[in-house]
Amino acid sequence: MIIDRLARALDDRLRLSPITRRALAKVFPDHWAFMLGELALYSFVTLILTGVYLTFFFDASSADRVYRGEYAPLDGATTSAAYASAVRLSWDVRAGLLIRQTHHWAALLFVASILLHLCRIFFTGAFRKPRELNWLIGVTMLALALANGFTGYSMPDDLLSGLGLRIIVSVVESIPLVGTWLAALALGGEFPSDALIPRMFITHVLLVPAVLVALVSLHLGILVRQKHSQFPSPGRTEHNVVGSRLWPSYTLRTLALFAWVLAVLFALGGLVQINPIWLYGPFEPAQSTSPAQPDWYVAWGDGALRLFPPWEFRIAGYLVPGPFFPGVVLGGFTFLALYAWPFVERWCTRDRRPHQLLDRPRDHPVRLGVGVGALTFFVVLVVAAGDDILARLLRVPVYDLLDLFRVLALVLPFLVGLAAYLVARALRRGEAASLGELTRADLRRAAGPAPAPRADEGGVETPARGRPGERVELWPEGGLWRWRYRDEAGHVLTGNRAVRSEEEAVEASRLAYPGVDRVVVPGPPPPPPPGRLRTALRRWGRAAAAGSLLVGLLADRRRRAQRHRDRGPGTPDPDGDRGPGTPGSPDTAEPGPPPADEAATPGGRP
Repeated sequence: MIIDRLARALDDRLRLSPITRRALAKVFPDHWAFMLGELALYSFVTLILTGVYLTFFFDASSADRVYRGEYAPLDGATTSAAYASAVRLSWDVRAGLLIRQTHHWAALLFVASILLHLCRIFFTGAFRKPRELNWLIGVTMLALALANGFTGYSMPDDLLSGLGLRIIVSVVESIPLVGTWLAALALGGEFPSDALIPRMFITHVLLVPAVLVALVSLHLGILVRQKHSQFPSPGRTEHNVVGSRLWPSYTLRTLALFAWVLAVLFALGGLVQINPIWLYGPFEPAQSTSPAQPDWYVAWGDGALRLFPPWEFRIAGYLVPGPFFPGVVLGGFTFLALYAWPFVERWCTRDRRPHQLLDRPRDHPVRLGVGVGALTFFVVLVVAAGDDILARLLRVPVYDLLDLFRVLALVLPFLVGLAAYLVARALRRGEAASLGELTRADLRRAAGPAPAPRADEGGVETPARGRPGERVELWPEGGLWRWRYRDEAGHVLTGNRAVRSEEEAVEASRLAYPGVDRVVVPGPPPPPPPGRLRTALRRWGRAAAAGSLLVGLLADRRRRAQRHRDRGPGTPDPDGDRGPGTPGSPDTAEPGPPPADEAATPGGRP
């Protein structure tokens, strides 16, 4: 009751109920692919929760510290404060290792879910007008997630992360003319500098998370402001959204996903070891270890550095070192292509219409071929980052593996992309419904010239007059009006909100299904009144609950009174309760004469 009164008082002052009702009635599609973005969101929330706990114990300093703790091989060793606090967090702090490993697994899942989410958007064409801004925000979030993951990976100052940091510094220094200045500005001096770990700490826990929170809020705000995209299906058009309402069905579904994300991440953090820094040892600039691989989301850069030939040359007297092309040019070109793709595709296809319906990947063979080829290229780079481990397992010279991966990086993306392009054309032009139904004849036709486009191709929605058997039904219900869509196949889709008049219902249905005929029909019959048995059971249940509460209160009252009599007057209650007759309780008056300015009267009036 208190919460209800507080909500009513707040609504009286801010008038939030219309906005809240409209927000709770918003419809979200039911396809599983749309949960990838929420997977990234909940991974980010887990990162924040676990990261706050870790900041209480981590010492972001390069100063010398003597480790004293449970890990015997390092007990008494002098290391940096960052490394000593990370080892102490893993071995001496209660639940420290669980939270630290959960944080690491959440970072891996965060980057992976963003990448999968971007792949879904790319292959279905969800980046087209009017969602270009959200695509740019998503690509920026991917870049920030990579940067923040690497800074968090490097802060413990262990030998493995120190080697990765040394490589990144070398890549930055390889930029002609300005590289050394940029590295010195970021490090605050020569590598390794005393300011490096504190600066990475501030970047990791404050700057990048603040920008990510702002981008996530902007991303969700644009999503709510615009209509959600959806896959083509009966009843789904460019003018409506078919799915579940935000409350209660979609809310329960997304909260269940959040619970599963927390459960899986904490299970991984407690059962699967990751990044055991106590085994690597503290970072020393003169030491190195092999084999050594970073986390998968930056392994493509490591693989590119391993595969690229050691070519160096000069331009206008300035040296262009070998790491510049695989480390700077490749990464810069990749993100530039991601940022520019929506506008390049719009320029090539001359498609400037807004799109609410998504494409199947087969509908755009060129986009599918380019995307699959690019993914294949980066997969080869990630695998090449483990060439030393593969050489040890396969017992082959590592240089032979390098030559093999160089050939695969040049040839395999082209072959896989071409195969995806041909399969998409065959599925699009043939009668096969799935990949398993393709025949050689379909593939041969796909390799030939394209036929003339049909009238129903090109992404233009079929007019309502070309879809017979469809209609919109309107009916009154309890002083309000509702509407639903029905087609000849029996698909029925009901509007998500009731409106006050028939005109408003007609206007809402016209926005969702323009050109479809509308008829007024009798509404569904009201639910039957509850029977006598159900009514009686409901009354008996309420009476039993009220009686149980009353009996409990009386029993508690009697128990306190009995306890007070057993202790005697003037004895305080050990539980802090005051029974009847206890001095100072509301049931008794303190002894003593009445005040001088008052007189007791029979009527109780002064």
